Amino acid sequence: MKAALILALLASPSWAVAQEVPEPASYRMNDYRASVPDTLRGAQVVDAQTAYDLWTSGSAAFIDVLPHAPRPDNLPEGTIWYDKPRQSIPGALWLPNVGYGAIAEETAAYFKHGLEVATGGDKNHAVVIFCLADCWMSWNAAKRALDYGYSRVIWMPDGTDAWGARDYPTEALTVEPAP
Repeated sequence: MKAALILALLASPSWAVAQEVPEPASYRMNDYRASVPDTLRGAQVVDAQTAYDLWTSGSAAFIDVLPHAPRPDNLPEGTIWYDKPRQSIPGALWLPNVGYGAIAEETAAYFKHGLEVATGGDKNHAVVIFCLADCWMSWNAAKRALDYGYSRVIWMPDGTDAWGARDYPTEALTVEPAP
């Protein structure tokens, strides 16, 4: 009886191995917190250990693309607002909201400027793009950097979740201001 139950549980979809997520032809437009592909055509995909090695060597720029909630416009007069701190990879530029599937020209210009700042204007300089685990924002942003002509785009799909799980150093980031 136990063997039959075990076989039935193993055969059920809830116990099945996670299915591979295919790369979309273009940007992901919704459900940004979901399983991501293992690959990004044209980019190098790295784990936290490899990203840490790049960080310690200083051979790559790091860009955090976690979205940022703005201060609500309709807060009553005198309401105190505290931005949620972002603990991230030390020295990374925080360029929020550049990983949505569709972005305004203003946001595209902001991202292009941030990439220029991070890489010193060298489109061949390695740039690591990340967010959180299972976050399409980093996949979209890395794809966008490739589309902007950056040749050494490195995507860290497990982002700061994996970085923090390894107890690598973090620091509080502030949003990179618009030019």
